[in-house]
Amino acid sequence: MDRFLMTKLIEWKTSRNRKPLIVNGARQVGKTWLLKEFGRQEFQNVVYINFDNNPRLAAQFDEGYHIPQLIAAFQLESGERIDPEKTLIILDEIQECPKALTSLKYFYENAPEYAIAAAGSLLGITIHKGTGYPVGKVDSLNLFPLSFREFLDAVGEKALREAIDSGNQALLNSFATRYISLLRQYYFVGGMPEAVDAFVETKSFDEARKVQEQILLGYERDISKHREVREIEYTIAAWKSIPAQLSQENKKFVFGHIKEGARARDYRSAITWITQAGIGQCVKRVKNPEIPLSAYVDESAFKLFVSDVGLFCAMFGIDQRSVIEGNKLFAQHKGALTEQYVCQQLVSDCGLEPYYWSAVNSSGEIDFLVQTGGKIYPIEVKAEAHTRARSLNSFSKRYEYAVARRFSMSNFSDSGWVKDVPLFAIGNLKNWD
Repeated sequence: MDRFLMTKLIEWKTSRNRKPLIVNGARQVGKTWLLKEFGRQEFQNVVYINFDNNPRLAAQFDEGYHIPQLIAAFQLESGERIDPEKTLIILDEIQECPKALTSLKYFYENAPEYAIAAAGSLLGITIHKGTGYPVGKVDSLNLFPLSFREFLDAVGEKALREAIDSGNQALLNSFATRYISLLRQYYFVGGMPEAVDAFVETKSFDEARKVQEQILLGYERDISKHREVREIEYTIAAWKSIPAQLSQENKKFVFGHIKEGARARDYRSAITWITQAGIGQCVKRVKNPEIPLSAYVDESAFKLFVSDVGLFCAMFGIDQRSVIEGNKLFAQHKGALTEQYVCQQLVSDCGLEPYYWSAVNSSGEIDFLVQTGGKIYPIEVKAEAHTRARSLNSFSKRYEYAVARRFSMSNFSDSGWVKDVPLFAIGNLKNWD
């Protein structure tokens, strides 16, 4: 399947000041496949090194960072010759060998002619364990689950994806019914590549769900493997509480919702681990909607989302019929599912850092707040056709410089103070204007 990050990889290859590359992302988002496919398309050969349970390779770094010796070891391990002009070297699961991570600095300083790309999960955790992370000596890219636009390509609807890219709003309004049907499929299948592949190959939502359940078990195994014994219970409990947290009317993460009597000090490090592992997305509250938003963060208040909408459905146990047909029993969870979807697209497809805003002494809240192009966008999210947005209206009157947007199943429209953008079209920022 096509991944949009491939364009960035090709740009990296041809960059005049190319550094070793780190592709970071949660487990199972397709980092290894993407790098191998990149090597197949753009290089004569690929040397693939996997550090997972490979003490023989890890030992090569114990003698220091002598580049010719490391290159010789890579050749012996892979059985491939390395030509600096024609070979892509892939170092997979690099977090399992911190010294290999450090070696990227020496490749940059002493052997920049080599095209070397590392893939890692849990790197957000690794860099806090005293490793010599090569700050300033590497390029980095983040890979996320497939966005809705990538999903359209994967299920054979490239023309519909290209229409979103065109920004032709009249055309998109005309085909809204088809987009909404596919969007509901995406809500259930999500963007984890293996789940998407299972769905494409079998046309079965059940097969996609089986894959999702295995991925979730793998995440819990990671927690058990990488957390201290006393932290495992806290981390798994915090992780499993996310769907229920988001189903509350006030979606702010409340530690007491994990279990009765839960204290913030016991779970703070668990939240940090979940976000640094890439399996969760923390959306923090800002006190003032001013640029830069990051300067006004309230560290004590946040929402916590899952990295993928399909995994969210699986964690919640939401069945296929509820999502695709939207039955009444599912009505109370639609808001949570839709916000989960929007958060994922803002991060993965739009490349934005989402925040939220809430008034101190009232119930007024803005679902998401982002900044781009020198503008601040307050965003209201509606699960179906839009209804009144009192909080957004009040916010827009108070902060006239903000550019209000409402995402829903309604067509494009402009009311003057707010522009309505269909949920299926939000991945292309041109559609916001």
